[in-house]
Amino acid sequence: MPDTGTDSQMKGEEQMTDNGDKSESAGLGRVVRSRHSERVPFDPERQLAEVDLQAILEAARWAPTAHNMQNFEIIVVDDTSTLAAIGRVRGGTSKDFIRENYAQLSFSEEELIQKGTGLLATMFPPSWRDPDGEFEQATDLEHGFLDETMRSCPMVMILVYDPRKRAPASEGDFLGIMSLGCVMQNMWLTAETLGIGMQIMSVFSAQHVEGELRKILSVPDHLNIAFACRLGYPAAEPVAHLRVRREIGRFTHRNMFAALNED
Repeated sequence: MPDTGTDSQMKGEEQMTDNGDKSESAGLGRVVRSRHSERVPFDPERQLAEVDLQAILEAARWAPTAHNMQNFEIIVVDDTSTLAAIGRVRGGTSKDFIRENYAQLSFSEEELIQKGTGLLATMFPPSWRDPDGEFEQATDLEHGFLDETMRSCPMVMILVYDPRKRAPASEGDFLGIMSLGCVMQNMWLTAETLGIGMQIMSVFSAQHVEGELRKILSVPDHLNIAFACRLGYPAAEPVAHLRVRREIGRFTHRNMFAALNED
């Protein structure tokens, strides 16, 4: 029977589809690996386009959540006076944070590469690199950082959730908290593809900061802050820091858990 060209066309379309899938997978991998915390100041005069904001929110909307509970609300703050009010909130850094952060630090690139986890100490203020240093000196730095960040920040997103709810049979609502992490990841990867910088502001979850934010943003008492992030376009080139990850063989176990050789 003569070849009508249909079979060849179908094979060609299948080949194109396979190549397209591989290309999309490779593209996603690049986005995952390039995603990072944008620590430099943002351009306060350059607002996020509404279409980009909606894309980030759409990504949050489709994040997987336990039992599809979608136990979150997102407060988008782009009003300059509100951002300034947030910047006037006293930050502060706890002793526990400085001590526990210190445990994750490496003091040379060689040490960081060998560990495969953690961060370079030079990324943090000098007072944070000494767990026995003056605590008051370390806490003073955080307030200035928060204030400066808000002055140069065109947008902040604050995700809140209702702690009265929990995923069924999830002790400590572990699955619910994991779901909020999925929302964060979707937002972050989407921002990365759009060329928008994003940084998680962990200080916003501190108890005294959260109390002030409740007043400024009229957050109901029954909702807690899960995380907050600042978004914008970098006003300067980011400082290059060594980024490391463990090799796959250092955290992967086949068929049973086994002690891994760290040598």
